[in-house]
Amino acid sequence: MSNIGSYEEKYTSFHWKQAEDELQYGKNGMYNIGYYCSDYLCEKGFGNKQALIWEGFTGEVKNFTYDDLRIFSNTIAKFLQDNEVNVGDRVCLFMDKIPELYIGFIGILKMGGIAQPLFSAFGEEALFTRLDDAKTKVIITQKKHLGKVRRIKDKLPGLTKIIVVDADQSSLQTNEIHFWMEKTEQVDNFDIVKADPEMPSVLHYTSGTTGKPKGAQHVHASIIAQYITSKWVLDLRLDDVYWCTADPGWVTGTSYGIIGPWVCGVTQVILDAGFGTEKWYAFIQKNKVTMWYSAPTAIRMLMKEGLDVVKKYDLSSLRHLASVGEPLNAEAVIWSEKAFGRPFYDTYWQTETGAIVITNFPGLKIKPGSMGKPFPGITATVLNPKTFEPITTAGTVGLIALKPGWPSMMRAYWDNKETYDSKFKNGWYVCGDRSSIDDDGYFWFVGRDDDVINTAGHLVGPFEIESALIEHEAVAEAAAIGKPDPVNMEVVKAFIALKPGFEKNDDLELGIINFIRKRLSPLAMPQEVEFVPSLPKTRSGKIMRRLLRAQEWGEEIGDISTLEND
Repeated sequence: MSNIGSYEEKYTSFHWKQAEDELQYGKNGMYNIGYYCSDYLCEKGFGNKQALIWEGFTGEVKNFTYDDLRIFSNTIAKFLQDNEVNVGDRVCLFMDKIPELYIGFIGILKMGGIAQPLFSAFGEEALFTRLDDAKTKVIITQKKHLGKVRRIKDKLPGLTKIIVVDADQSSLQTNEIHFWMEKTEQVDNFDIVKADPEMPSVLHYTSGTTGKPKGAQHVHASIIAQYITSKWVLDLRLDDVYWCTADPGWVTGTSYGIIGPWVCGVTQVILDAGFGTEKWYAFIQKNKVTMWYSAPTAIRMLMKEGLDVVKKYDLSSLRHLASVGEPLNAEAVIWSEKAFGRPFYDTYWQTETGAIVITNFPGLKIKPGSMGKPFPGITATVLNPKTFEPITTAGTVGLIALKPGWPSMMRAYWDNKETYDSKFKNGWYVCGDRSSIDDDGYFWFVGRDDDVINTAGHLVGPFEIESALIEHEAVAEAAAIGKPDPVNMEVVKAFIALKPGFEKNDDLELGIINFIRKRLSPLAMPQEVEFVPSLPKTRSGKIMRRLLRAQEWGEEIGDISTLEND
């Protein structure tokens, strides 16, 4: 029997207050996420329970109990306070998937800071843009990433401290401080900031089609939705060993790689190493993983290796599987039933929603290829893109939209009210994706409604790629789109128009790629470059990426009435 029981019964009767009461949210005036992911579990008697089993790429293993989480997060919180970090200051976490990243996240929240996790593979330009926008005060990083930070720190006057978790003080420069989590004097008691439920907690950056990346600001009350979705959708139970493969630089890695599993009191395992089919299967076998939350890209890569390699490992511990980040194709659902004896359950949500909003549940019939149904407490529909009225005809494609008011909904885009307000139409939050709804109420994903590129489940904005390209001396203008890819769903393709005096050739292409390599994350790097005489633009000068995408995907070009005349 699943945690949720009857979906239909829960959907008609559920109210968020039930989740608050179950979580004892607000106990003794405490609403801080950091408390609920550590001290709260210790008070419930789980102090000696394994909270985190971490394995590094060298095979090193570290174990942390819930009491360890409590003490180490206290130690980090006190260290930040001692270094003049105040309530509301932005603290960036820029690390690989090491224990300090996960426990540091909790520590920042305990002392009232706003955690700003960033993907450690970001290049210095992508890092600078996000730190500059957030006016980040402190960054916590590793020696291996320190060079990127040093190259941009002079352009960031608000960045007062750089904390390095694995370096000796003798190797550091001005305003750089070493902090060894496990060697620093431990803090058993810390006065956790009694955050208001609406107090900002996490700032996650998401890419857009134009302008700078947007910082989705979440609040401490988000834990209400993250708790109950972890329990009902991921079906987390106290005896589970849980593995979320997402990096906390992305929202899945915080909502369901830190907050969800720890507030539910489960043991979670982390593998700080890249993808490898046999490496992953061996990790599941070794740790007896019971619940596995991964991405369609990874599932498709496992599919490529076939079923024979699965048989080499004992994966019988797996009880429940779920997928996130991009549409899960029907073939992957069917394959996983053959490979693991159970299907992957597709889940849909966004950085902006903070938690799962449309999903497949244990006990709910799966229609392979479907996103599933709205989570209890979520009112979802598809809207007519012109009138923003709900579409009532089954099978008609519209814009996915949600009624505002769920606990984990972002409260703002950082310092960008205009863009935030534009996400709401006619009383609905518009997700920016297209879907249809069938006669049974299941949602069927169609695609993005903008130019954002979904590569391996990560959203990449064309603006950053194009901005990096046009910094090259030979590039007059550039456009980036998503190109179909059988494994990653989409990869980046760049169209480049050269300045007079430059001729296209392999050496120039290689030079441009090398030029932007330091500025972009690997996910944003173009996998293909096409040189063109000019780019299609509207009469107002806006590049029509839609045209380039349609040609690449073999789609209808549609209305080109605004295309400028050559």
